[in-house]
Amino acid sequence: MNKYIFQFGLIILLAFSAGCKKNVLQDGSTTEGNITEEQVWGNDSYARGFLNNAYFNVPSGFDLDGDGAMLASASDEAVNSNANSSINIINNGTWSSLRTFDNVYSSMYDGLRKVNLFLVKVPTAVIIPTAELTTMTNADTGFVAQIKRLQGEAYFLRAMFHFELVKRYGAVTLATRVFERTEDLNLPKNTFEECVAQVVKDCDSAIALLPTWTQSWSAANRGRATKTAALALRSRMLLYAASPLYNTTNDVSKWQLAANTAKALIDSNKHQLISPYTNIFNFGAAAYNNEVIFATQASNRNDIEINNAPISYDGARGRTNPIQEFVDAFEMTNGKTITDPTSGYNPNNPYNARDPRLALTVNYNTRVFKGRAVETFVGGNDGLNRNTNATRTGYYMRKFLSEAVTWNQASNTSARRPWVLFRYAEVLLNYAEALNEAQGPVADVYTNVNRVRARSGVAMPALPAGLTKDQMRLRIQNERRIELCFEGHRFFDVRRWKLGEALLNTPVTGMRITKDANNVLQYERFQVENRVFLARNYLYPFSQNDINRQPALIQNTGY
Repeated sequence: MNKYIFQFGLIILLAFSAGCKKNVLQDGSTTEGNITEEQVWGNDSYARGFLNNAYFNVPSGFDLDGDGAMLASASDEAVNSNANSSINIINNGTWSSLRTFDNVYSSMYDGLRKVNLFLVKVPTAVIIPTAELTTMTNADTGFVAQIKRLQGEAYFLRAMFHFELVKRYGAVTLATRVFERTEDLNLPKNTFEECVAQVVKDCDSAIALLPTWTQSWSAANRGRATKTAALALRSRMLLYAASPLYNTTNDVSKWQLAANTAKALIDSNKHQLISPYTNIFNFGAAAYNNEVIFATQASNRNDIEINNAPISYDGARGRTNPIQEFVDAFEMTNGKTITDPTSGYNPNNPYNARDPRLALTVNYNTRVFKGRAVETFVGGNDGLNRNTNATRTGYYMRKFLSEAVTWNQASNTSARRPWVLFRYAEVLLNYAEALNEAQGPVADVYTNVNRVRARSGVAMPALPAGLTKDQMRLRIQNERRIELCFEGHRFFDVRRWKLGEALLNTPVTGMRITKDANNVLQYERFQVENRVFLARNYLYPFSQNDINRQPALIQNTGY
C-alpha cells in the first residue's frame, strides 16, 4: 500500500459526483493541474490512487485533539495531563451535540463515498495487472484477478467505515452506493441490525476476494486489506452485536456467531503472538509483523513520544497518565490479585513482582526509560506538580513509545509506527469471551486466554481451573483491560458490557509518592478527579451540525 499512497497522494474533492465530467480530481502536484473523470479512470495510477486515498480515512487513535489526547483518558485507564483538554467533556458530564469529541461522522461518510464510487468505476477502469503478491499463480494474474483484489479492498474499507460509525453512534444511515447531488439526502437511520448485517456482508465479500494475510502481499503492498483483516473486523462487529448494550435478551446464538468468526481466523494459522511485547507497535525495519492483522500506514514519527513521555525527557508533554485503578488491575506474577492477602503484594514496594505487562505499558517511579529512572515522587524530575504538563496521577504511559527516537534536539530521530487496529491477541480474547458466553468456561476458553498470558516475556500463570462462567467473564474482562490497554478498546468494551455506571461514574485516583527524613518512599493514594457517566453516554451524540443537515437522523437518546 505504501508504494501507491506515498507516490500518489491524491486529494478527493468533497464535491465529487458520479455524474460530473471535469474538475473531479486534482493531483497533489502543481504540474498536473485539473484532470477529468475520464482521465482518472483511464489511468492505472490515478485509478489505484483513488482507492489508496480511502485508506487515509481509517481512524488513528494517537492524537484525537491535536494535543496528544487518547481515548484511554476518557476511560478507566488514564487521565490527560492537560486538565483543559477537550477530551474531558466525556468525563465531566458536558458531552453533548454542541460539545463533541472524536467526531468522525463526516470523515467516515467521505470514506464511504470514495469506496462506493470506486466500486462503480473500477470494473471498466484502466488497471494494469502487476505482480503485487508474494507468489503469483496463474489464477492471480490478469485483469479480472486484479479487479477482484481491488474490489475486495473496497468492500473491506466500506465495512470498516460503517463499523467505525456504529461503534460510536449505534444505528446510522447506511451508505452502500454513491448518492447524487440532486437526491434528497435527509435520510433516516437504518436499524442497528441492518447496520450489523451490512458490515458482515461486506466483510464476507472482502473475504472472498482478498489475499489471505499480510505476508501474501509483496513487500511494497503490505498494509492493504486481507482475508484475515476482514475476519478480524467481522469478529469484532459480531462481538459488539452480541454484547449486553445491543443484545438485550442475551441471545446466546449471537455470541456463538462471534465465536465462530474468531475461531475461523485462529484456524487459518497465519498470525501469531510475537515477543517482545513492545515490538508489536514499533515496526522499525520489520514492517507489519505477524501479530498485526491490520494497521494504518506506518510512518516515521516521534510525536507519540513528544506527547506521552515523562516531562523531564527533553520537554515531553506526558499527556496520558494511567490511573491507580488501572495499575491495581495488574496481577502479581503468581497470578493472584493484589487484594488477595496471600498474593505477596507489598504496598511499600507496589511495583515489585507484578505482571510484566505493567512495566511494558506504564512508566512508574524508578522504572528505567531511555537509560535512566523515571522520577514521579514529589520533587522528582517527573513528579506531581513539577510543571503544567506533569503527571496528574504519578504515572506516565509507556506503551507505544520507542526508546530509540529523539526530539527537541539539534538533530532528531524517528521510528516507523502505525496505529494498530486489529492484532492477534485481541482475536484470541474475542473468541474466549464469546465462547464463554455461548457455552461457559469450556477448555477452549482457558486455552486461548492462557495463550495470551503465556506470551514469551510475559509468562503469566494459567488461569485457575474450575472457574464459573461469571468468574471467567471477569477474568477475560480484566485480561482485555491489561493486554489491550491504551489501544482504544477499553472505552468501547465498558460501554458494550453496559458497565458504564459502575466503572465510569466514580472518582479516579493516583499515587502520591514522597520521601521521609530517611529517604524512604511513602505511598499514598489520592483522588485525581471526579468522573460523570450518564445513561446517554453509552453512545456518542451526533453533532448539532450533522442533525441540522440531516434532521431525519434523529439525535441519540438523552442528548
